[in-house]
Amino acid sequence: MLVVIMVIFILAALVLAASSYVQNKGARARAETEIAAMSAALESYKADNGIYPRQVDGASDTLDARTSFNASAYSASSFYLYEQLAGVASGSRTAAPTNRTYFTFKPAMLLPAPPSTADITAIRDPFGNSYGYSTANQKDSSKGYNPTYDLWSTANDTASNSTKWIKNW
Repeated sequence: MLVVIMVIFILAALVLAASSYVQNKGARARAETEIAAMSAALESYKADNGIYPRQVDGASDTLDARTSFNASAYSASSFYLYEQLAGVASGSRTAAPTNRTYFTFKPAMLLPAPPSTADITAIRDPFGNSYGYSTANQKDSSKGYNPTYDLWSTANDTASNSTKWIKNW
């Protein structure tokens, strides 16, 4: 009887480990899709405005994709990207677009996450972190990876390095 119980516990542990892997793989695929969709919206923005959204000497210009590995530092630049793509001037969830809308964000893509009704502070990746958005390389070519903009998710790797990141470059 004890052997049967141990076998059941081992099988249950294997099932739980496999489900965690599948959930992370699904979140990664969703992040890749969201980055691709936001990149397409950024191309439309550039076609209309002649430049990618850039907060000159602000959050998007100062966030360096090569050295900033902490997802908590991404909120300001991510919020700026939200304002530009959603066409709104504030983080109010009830704000009507005053400019052209390039991307419609689902409620689950915004921080704080639903069911919160608080003002939006950033664009949320599937791992619960803010997306990183940087235009630092437009200001200083020694920063960033991409000469236009960098858009990335840390994929739950907020401490060590960028090898697990999901990115547009």
